Amino acid sequence: MKFPKRIYTIEEVKKAGELVKKGYTHRLRVKGSSAFKQKVRQTLELTKTAGCYNFLRTYIRSIVEVDGFTQLREADASIWANKYAVQNPVDAASLFIQKTNHMKEYLEGKLYFGGAAERRSVQKRMEFLRILKKKSRKKQVKEECERLLKSWSESIFL
Repeated sequence: MKFPKRIYTIEEVKKAGELVKKGYTHRLRVKGSSAFKQKVRQTLELTKTAGCYNFLRTYIRSIVEVDGFTQLREADASIWANKYAVQNPVDAASLFIQKTNHMKEYLEGKLYFGGAAERRSVQKRMEFLRILKKKSRKKQVKEECERLLKSWSESIFL
């Protein structure tokens, strides 16, 4: 069975969800300027360090540079990100994991937006930062994880 090109209709969502349950993973594509691609590669390395790269590729097909707002495009299984969203690879990696969790909930038929869903996804983001902080050998990465965790712990979303 082939993964649907679009994931918009009930049938397409169901088909995509079934494939994910059977272990399907995407060949992740990054589209954008060379500077954007370089930053995203750094970000993806951090997801690998934390052991979350396969989680990301399971639900996300592509990461695309845009001039507008950074957002998840559920129907495309794609993260649209602007150049500012990827400037800090640690923060970008946690953002990508948060968007991946949204996509996971979308395919599972859960309410993936709104207050409770936002809290769940922020908790997933913080969980990622804790794991990355523990697994990374780089002092700078550990310090940035700690700074971001402190910032998120002061957030209204928790």
